[in-house]
Amino acid sequence: MKLLTELISGLEPVEIRGNMDIGISGVVYDSRKVSPGSLFVCIKGFVTDGHQYISQAISYGATAVLLEDGALPNSVTAIRVQDTRKALAKVSASFFGDPANNLSIVGITGTKGKTTTAFMTDSVFAAAGIRNTLIGTILTRIGDETLQSSRTTPESFDLQEIFFKSTERGIRSCVMEVSSQGLKLDRVYGCVFETAVFTNLYDDHIGPAEHPDMEDYLISKSRIFDNCLNAVVNIDDPSSSFMLDKISCHNNVRLVTAGINAQADVRACDIRKSDHNGHLGISFQLSSPWYDGDVFVGIPGIFNVYNALCAIACAGIRGVTFEAVKNGLSELSIKGRVQSLPTGRDFRIIVDYAHNAASLESLLTTLRGYTDQRLICVFGCGGNRARSRRYEMGKVSGRLADFTVITSDNPRKEPPEEIISDIEKGIRQTAGGYIKITDRTEAIRSAIGGAGKGDIIVIAGKGHETYQEFADRTIHYDDYEVASAILEGITTK
Repeated sequence: MKLLTELISGLEPVEIRGNMDIGISGVVYDSRKVSPGSLFVCIKGFVTDGHQYISQAISYGATAVLLEDGALPNSVTAIRVQDTRKALAKVSASFFGDPANNLSIVGITGTKGKTTTAFMTDSVFAAAGIRNTLIGTILTRIGDETLQSSRTTPESFDLQEIFFKSTERGIRSCVMEVSSQGLKLDRVYGCVFETAVFTNLYDDHIGPAEHPDMEDYLISKSRIFDNCLNAVVNIDDPSSSFMLDKISCHNNVRLVTAGINAQADVRACDIRKSDHNGHLGISFQLSSPWYDGDVFVGIPGIFNVYNALCAIACAGIRGVTFEAVKNGLSELSIKGRVQSLPTGRDFRIIVDYAHNAASLESLLTTLRGYTDQRLICVFGCGGNRARSRRYEMGKVSGRLADFTVITSDNPRKEPPEEIISDIEKGIRQTAGGYIKITDRTEAIRSAIGGAGKGDIIVIAGKGHETYQEFADRTIHYDDYEVASAILEGITTK
C-alpha cells in the first residue's frame, strides 16, 4: 500500500480533483484487472484507449484515475497529466520502490539479433557467476523462475514488477531486449541502462500498428541511448552513423563500437566455420580493449559474429574475465535460434525461427557451408498474414535447399492447403524439389525418414514457439519436442 501523494510526487499534474491522501493497493492499466483500492492509469494503445474504460474501472473499485483526455470523473480522485505512458512508468517505479536503481541493466535493441545477443550476454554473465534476470521475446527468467513472455518488452508496470522480484531475490543484474515499440511507447521510460546496445536496422515493422515509416522506426530505436552510461554500436550497420550522432549529443556516454570493420573497438577477424564435437558454430580472432584471442561461438552464422561481439562488449564493460566470455559463448544453446538437436545419427537437425524470406535466406545460406550433402527444409507460413511472404519464402527455399517439405505453420483462420498452395507457387519458379504434407508432424517425420548421411534438416518458422494456432483451437506444439520424439521412435524400433 502506498499513498497516492507518494506515487505522483515525480509527476507534474495538469489538473487534480479529489483527496490525494488515500492509500493505493495497486497500479493498473487494464480495467479488467482493477480491484478495490487501485489507481487506474488510462493509456492509449493502437487498438484501444484506456480512457474508454474509466467507468468500468471505477465500478470495479478503482479509487483514483490518472488520465490525459476527457472530463475528470467526480466519484473518485482524478489526476490529469500530459502523458500517461510516462506517468505509468514513473508511478510504477515508485510503487515498487524504484527497484531499477539496484540493478545493472543491459538493454539491447535492433531489428535482428536482440534475442540471440541477450542470451549470449546472459550466458557469459552466468559463466562469470553473475546471477542475472533475462527479459525478452522467448521468455522472462528471474533466478530459477521462468515465465512466458507476451511481448518482447513488458509494459512499464510489468517491467518494474520484474525488477522488484529480481532485487527481492538478491539479483543485481538484468539483460533485456528493448523493442522499438518498448522505446516508442515509453515502457522503459526512466530506466538507466548500464549498457545500451544497437545490433542493426532492417526494413521491418512498418505498418498501422507499429511504425508509420522507417524514419520513425530509426528514431524510436535510437531512444535507447537517451539514458545510458555505455553505448555499444554495430559500426558495420548502415544506420550506425545515425546512432553515433545521437550518442555524441550525450557527453557522459562511453561509446564502444563492434564489427568486422578495422575501425571497430571490438573486432572479429579470421572468421571461419567450426564444428566442435559435433556442435556447429563459428570461430574468430578477437581484438578488443579487454580481451584478445580465439573465440568459438556455439551457433553458426556471420550474423552471430556480430551478436557475439556486442555480448563481448557488454562483458568487457562489466569486467567479466575472458575465460567466462569464451565459456559462455561456446556452451550456447538458444531455443529456436539455429538450435541443434542431437540426433545420434549421421545427419543433423536444426530448429530455427526463420519466418520470412530474408531470415530463411540467411539461415539456408549459412547452413549450406556446413554440409557437402543435402539441405532439407521443412517450413510453412502463418495464416492471416501477408500472402507475399509465402511466395517469397517458397522461392528462397526452392533456390537454396536441395529439397523442401511444405507444411503448415500457424494457419489460424485460413485453410492450410491454401497457404501451402501459395508457397508452392514460389517454389515452382525454381528448380528445387519439394513435396506437400499438410500435417506438420508428418512433414517432419518425412524429412527425418528421408535424411541421409551428412544431410542437414532445417525445421523453420516456429522456432521457440510452443503452440500451433488453428481456426478453432490452439494446441501445444514444439518443433524441437516433435522432432525429438520422432527420433526416439526411430531409435527404439
